[in-house]
Amino acid sequence: MPLFLVTGGAGFIGSHLAEELVRAGEEVRVLDNFLTGRRENLAGISDRFELIEGDVRDEDACRRAVRGADCVLHQAALPSVPRSLRDPALSNAINVGGTLNMLAASREAGVKRFVFASSSSVYGDDERQPKREGAEGTPLSPYAVTKAAGEKYCQMFHRTWGLPTVCLRYFNIFGPRQDPSSQYAAVIPLFISAFLEGRSPTIFGDGSQSRDFTYVSNVVRANILACRAEGAAGRVINIACGARTTVNELASSLRDILGGRAEPVHGEPRPGDVPHSWADLSAAQSILGYRPEVGLREGLERTVRWFKENVSR
Repeated sequence: MPLFLVTGGAGFIGSHLAEELVRAGEEVRVLDNFLTGRRENLAGISDRFELIEGDVRDEDACRRAVRGADCVLHQAALPSVPRSLRDPALSNAINVGGTLNMLAASREAGVKRFVFASSSSVYGDDERQPKREGAEGTPLSPYAVTKAAGEKYCQMFHRTWGLPTVCLRYFNIFGPRQDPSSQYAAVIPLFISAFLEGRSPTIFGDGSQSRDFTYVSNVVRANILACRAEGAAGRVINIACGARTTVNELASSLRDILGGRAEPVHGEPRPGDVPHSWADLSAAQSILGYRPEVGLREGLERTVRWFKENVSR
């Protein structure tokens, strides 16, 4: 039976990945330092996977984690554009240094597939829509720079040493377990929490900026496909829903689902935010056989249900 290593496996996306792999009967190992991940995210599978508590900045921890692993799903990162603007050195140390450590350890261990969690932020100031792989602009935040660097390292390890790497560019992932309490929280958990509490959510800017909001189960499926797809090694691939939604439209949908009365308020635009982000999924479809199975509305309804059951109490 192949062994799957999920780095950052106690985090939002990583815990969903670990959970799905365990449910599928796979052997799973998780590496996490619990800087942003939470033990409770893995409570549902607590006795069915191996946990290594360690940091991707620690080369020895990376070597221990990859020992015997067939596929590495590298989700560990310090997320958030605003956080990277406040502390670019920390973002670089974890997102670039940690990725380099994992790649080196994976190469030494003979890992059969290394899947890297990248980000749509690497498209930067390129204004063309939809976003297509190979048409990147200049990154607008340290976080975007770290993800672009991670992609380049993955491609270099593939071309130079033959490590089969796949980079998945995530577009605005949301779903259960996304933390609304952090000052760096993503927009959907912040909006849901505000409406549940009867507060007005804050929209930074005029709300016309658009995103390709993607439910987390779609990303989980894409990672699993990337572990096995022939012809994926060395590639960078968008993972999203392939649709654009403005932040104003998002707020309206959540207000409708929750039956909220509060109206959003507008604040100053945030530095580092791109105005529009919408994915072309041609490569994902042709290389991975990927198609999003959960659309925006269904994903929002599932997420709202989870927040009502687990957070609002």
